[in-house]
Amino acid sequence: MAENGEGLGTVPEHERILQEIESTDTACVGPTLRSVYDDQPNAHKKFMEKLDACIRNHDKEIEKMCNFHHQGFVDAITELLKVRTDAEKLKVQVTDTNRKFQDAGKEVIVQTEDIIRCRIQQRNITTVVEKLQLCLPVLEMYSKLKEQMSAKRYYSALKTMEQLENVYFPRVSQYRFCQLMIENLPKLREDIKEISMSDLKDFLESIRKHSDKIGETAMKQAQQQKTFSVALQKQNRVQFGKNMHFNDRIPEERNEVELKRAFEEEDENEEEVLTVQDLVDFSPVYRCLHIYSVLGDEETFENYYRKQRKKQARLVLQPQSNMHETVDGYRRYFTQIVGFFVVEDHILHVTQGLVTRAYTDELWNMALSKIIAVLRAHSSYCTDPDLVLELKNLIVLFADTLQGYGFPVNRLFDLLFEIRDQYNETLLKKWAGVFRDIFEEDNYSPIPIVNEEEYKVVISKFPFQDPDLEKQSFPKKFPMSQSVPHIYIQVKEFIYASLKFSESLHRSSTEIDDMLRKSTNLLLTRTLSSCLLNLIRKPHIGLTELVQIIINTTHLEQACRYLEDFITNITNISQETVHTTRLYGLSTFKDARHAAEGEIYTKLNQKIDEFVQLADYDWTMSEPDGRASGYLMDLINFLRSIFQVFTHLPGKVAQTACMSACQHLSTSLMQMLLDSELKQISMGAVQQFNLDVIQCELFASSEPVPGFQGDTLQLAFIDLRQLLDLFMVWDWSTYLADYGQPASKYLRVNPNTALTLLEKMKDTSKKNNIFAQFRKNDRDKQKLIETVVKQLRSLVNGMSQHT
Repeated sequence: MAENGEGLGTVPEHERILQEIESTDTACVGPTLRSVYDDQPNAHKKFMEKLDACIRNHDKEIEKMCNFHHQGFVDAITELLKVRTDAEKLKVQVTDTNRKFQDAGKEVIVQTEDIIRCRIQQRNITTVVEKLQLCLPVLEMYSKLKEQMSAKRYYSALKTMEQLENVYFPRVSQYRFCQLMIENLPKLREDIKEISMSDLKDFLESIRKHSDKIGETAMKQAQQQKTFSVALQKQNRVQFGKNMHFNDRIPEERNEVELKRAFEEEDENEEEVLTVQDLVDFSPVYRCLHIYSVLGDEETFENYYRKQRKKQARLVLQPQSNMHETVDGYRRYFTQIVGFFVVEDHILHVTQGLVTRAYTDELWNMALSKIIAVLRAHSSYCTDPDLVLELKNLIVLFADTLQGYGFPVNRLFDLLFEIRDQYNETLLKKWAGVFRDIFEEDNYSPIPIVNEEEYKVVISKFPFQDPDLEKQSFPKKFPMSQSVPHIYIQVKEFIYASLKFSESLHRSSTEIDDMLRKSTNLLLTRTLSSCLLNLIRKPHIGLTELVQIIINTTHLEQACRYLEDFITNITNISQETVHTTRLYGLSTFKDARHAAEGEIYTKLNQKIDEFVQLADYDWTMSEPDGRASGYLMDLINFLRSIFQVFTHLPGKVAQTACMSACQHLSTSLMQMLLDSELKQISMGAVQQFNLDVIQCELFASSEPVPGFQGDTLQLAFIDLRQLLDLFMVWDWSTYLADYGQPASKYLRVNPNTALTLLEKMKDTSKKNNIFAQFRKNDRDKQKLIETVVKQLRSLVNGMSQHT
């Protein structure tokens, strides 16, 4: 039962497997069959039985179906046999038709192939055209690049290269010719750099050669502008000039002429005003700068340009060794420097960053230090004031020109103050020669005037005022000599010359006034004073000339206040505001007068010595001639004439000269008596000498120079008088008794002097006559002399011991 039950359960399972085998794909049969073996041990056998039974059933069904459709199959075969004949006929017809079609299509194939070939050619042509249209702009741009290179339009060529690289070459980069072009562009850029740099070098060389022309034009324009401005200022000062002293004013007509000339020059130069661009082609700089900017190498270009310009600056600043000899040397030096910095200023303003303000300031400061050193060194060699003045004008024009371009020039004006001192020194040397010439040409006589015209001529040259002289009728004389108005004129000319240097220094009128006064003081205290002193000490200048020199210095001293007014007028300084240095004319001419007075005393004494040297006394004469010696009378006559000339001198000067002359004459006569070479003096000689002293006393008492009180002048001969009286009266007892007493009659007689003279007379008495010893009077006199000599020697020895 159990087996039956298992069999009944297995049958449906086998049916299911069979259905699955029939219905599924053969690839899935393996798992299905595996399930048969996985079941119960006898399941395989049972499945095979079930499979056989299934196969038999299918065979039966196939057989039934074949039997059912067999008649139709037979009919179909029969029909096919019938159609076979028609099919063969159709095949023949198709083959024939195909052959005919093949024959007919050969031409079509040939034509079609031609059409295909033409279409391919057309497509290729279209492609070529498209590619050529793509390449033609590149070629055109490259051709344009070549043309630009040939035309030296390098900046445009670089821009064309940029377009080629950025726009055109990427479109045709696959072509070989493009690669060749790309490889050629760096070489072209290098060529452009080299060419532009070469142009820049040519430009730098050109401006180095033409910098003096550039500077000359710039300085000329600055000079024209300055001339015009100065003319306007002078026109504004015309009214001030009308109020000046008639001797010191600046003629109004001269101002009008200068102003008219300035306007004419301005009109002439307005027609053609050259600028630096007119003289220099800056295109190489711009072109080179643009090229290096496009190439991204702008810094290299800037460094090169600045380095080369600094080298040129050093060359420009190097002066010629003989520059100081002519003004043209200085002018060339200045024009080259101005030209250099005018170019730099132009480059500064028209380029971006090629040069900077800091760079130009540094370059200018370096140049300014060199310029000042050069000018300080070379100007020291200048001895001509005209050359120094022209140098000053050039420096001012140089400074004004560069100041107009924005360069600081204060240090140049400071240098001008140093050069001003040198200019004053050269002026002083020049005027020293002028003064010497004036003194050499002067006749040292009062200026004679015969008519009113001559009087006005002198008055126009020298501010002389004397109501008494004006009242005198012609002919008459000015008290001063011809040199006085000439000196006065030359002092004014010196002030004008000094003013020329002070102009255009950008200083106030007060400062200019002070500078003029100081330089004029130097002229008076150093130059004129020195010339006067040298003149006074010259051997050929006599007493008359010295007297005239004293008179001249007096009038020059009085004229100093007119010189002060003259300086005030030409500097337009108000009298109320003047608080500057005064002129030292008072001390200058006073010192000269003192020197002249001293020289008068000296020369007068020398003249007295000359006359005294002509004395020819017979010191052994027994009796006097009865009249004064000839040399002494000549001397007295000379002194009378000289003291007559002294009437024009100040009273004290004439009195001092007269007293000095009498004292010197007294001293000379005393020395003549006491001369050591004079061994013997007779009483007759003493009496003759006494006659000469009497003439001297008469001369002194005649008051040759007014102003002496009483017998003041006669006191000059008191020593001689008392000594001669002692010997003439032979009053030795009184002399010896009263010696040393204030009331002594012979107070002025020195024992030494008396002893010396007495010893000379003693020797003469011994040798005068060999028979004198036999005369009682002579013996007594001889004994008296010996006694007095002994007493005098005792007195002298006592004085020596006391001392």
